[in-house]
Amino acid sequence: MKPDTQLLLIAGLLPPSVASQSCPDYSSYSKTRHEPFSSGKHALSSARPSPACRTFNSSAVETLLTNMTSTIADADLARLFQNTYPNTLDTAIRWRGHAADNPAEELAFIITGDIDAMWLRDSANQLQSYLPVLEPDAAPNQTDSIASLYRGVINLQARQLLTAPFCNSFQPPPESGIPPSPNPAAESDTVFPPYDKEKVFECKYELDSLAAFLQLSTDYYESTHDASFFGAFHWLAALRAVLDTAGAMTRGTYDPDTGAVRLPSPYSFSRLTTRATETLANDGLGSPVRETGMVRSAFRPSDDATLFQFLVPANMMLARYLASASLIVDALVEESKVEVPEGLAEEMRGFSARVREAVTKYGIVPVVVASGPGGNASAAAAVETVYAYEVDGFGSAALMDDANLPSLLAAPVFGYLANTDPVYQRTRARLLSAEGNPYFMKGSVINGIGGPHAGPGMAWPMASIVRILTSDDDKEIVTALKELVSSTDGLGLMHESINSNNATQWTRQWFSWANGLFGQMILDLQFRKPDILQQSFQ
Repeated sequence: MKPDTQLLLIAGLLPPSVASQSCPDYSSYSKTRHEPFSSGKHALSSARPSPACRTFNSSAVETLLTNMTSTIADADLARLFQNTYPNTLDTAIRWRGHAADNPAEELAFIITGDIDAMWLRDSANQLQSYLPVLEPDAAPNQTDSIASLYRGVINLQARQLLTAPFCNSFQPPPESGIPPSPNPAAESDTVFPPYDKEKVFECKYELDSLAAFLQLSTDYYESTHDASFFGAFHWLAALRAVLDTAGAMTRGTYDPDTGAVRLPSPYSFSRLTTRATETLANDGLGSPVRETGMVRSAFRPSDDATLFQFLVPANMMLARYLASASLIVDALVEESKVEVPEGLAEEMRGFSARVREAVTKYGIVPVVVASGPGGNASAAAAVETVYAYEVDGFGSAALMDDANLPSLLAAPVFGYLANTDPVYQRTRARLLSAEGNPYFMKGSVINGIGGPHAGPGMAWPMASIVRILTSDDDKEIVTALKELVSSTDGLGLMHESINSNNATQWTRQWFSWANGLFGQMILDLQFRKPDILQQSFQ
């Protein structure tokens, strides 16, 4: 992505002051170090664009940054927070405007970073970083309104879901004047239902994309109590699309009476590729599943294909946010300003309960553990129950975790359960060990969960951040923080993945979601463990 300044100005993305200067392409800017460096031993780069080149300026965020920086004792950690927390606002608000057919309908197009497209999941999580400053608008037409930004993304996500509910990432809206981005990887895709490449960047069906819309909606409503907004435009229609799409994907592969394959499948995907994770088995149908009450997901949050289509953390997330988003529907009914389908909130709560019940019944599986030290195979064996990452309803299970959210590790972060839950604690212990998780990467630089997307040996900072968010152990938190501070290759930003033994080998220099998540984690520590932010990480 290399948008020039003129295009950004035409799109209304940048303030007029940019006309007098040249703003750097952040894809390149974020690959190099910039002074002034932090005064710690890691001499971290100053990675924020100048104020005139930032894609969204929020006075509330700037005040928070100033206040937080004064509470962080370590110079490198403080710089990392300064760089990462505002990264989405600084760099990724690609366009803001209004619908062509309704000037009251706000729209906002947020890119994931160095990929010039909008993911449902990423954009919801990118905005979640700014929940601490999300509040009702103080005045009409606030130019720096975080609430307006939320409304714009919710409205655009609603349009995207109505356009292609099985798809995960989207092109800019026509109102933006920004041309669609090419996606060479998708050129060979054969997808059902078909989609319009002028509107869709990629069409990998991921259950968490549907849940992300509910998450974003819940976040906005719980902070603003602005129920009227959800009845003003297309939210209810998009909600119906979410329910219908997820409902269709509860169907098993085979007819339980005749044994025949149920065709056509609600969704299929195949791609000409050399990577097994980029296409689905069985000519695009995916691995078979038996109906359980859970919802199928063809792809993981990493955009990698599932081994078994009942992706447990995505089902956890769906169950959690179906329940919370049903309260928005209740509020709309109570307001009586818009016609709400009868029984809609009850339908959502019932769906949530069925998914939660199925996760408990099929997603918790027994594993054999050796009782001897170090997992001695000759020692007497014991059995314990843990959450599986994926299951198929036939008894198959993937015992692992992937760094991308939703993950099993992150289940308390998105509110499915408490981090004290005994099954979660047993699961967490396995996921954070090389003996229990094939994608836990040990190394001299960073120790954390990765996944097949970047491959063996590549740990993801995102998973280390989640490890901190789900821990009450000061030693564990400090160890993970030290690794994060020292593993940015001096650039002062969160990468997608890092070679666990070599900090100079990493993927993605500009990954806004991971940056914002790091900032969220620091704010969480300020609330839970403020003494840790007074420590040195030198």
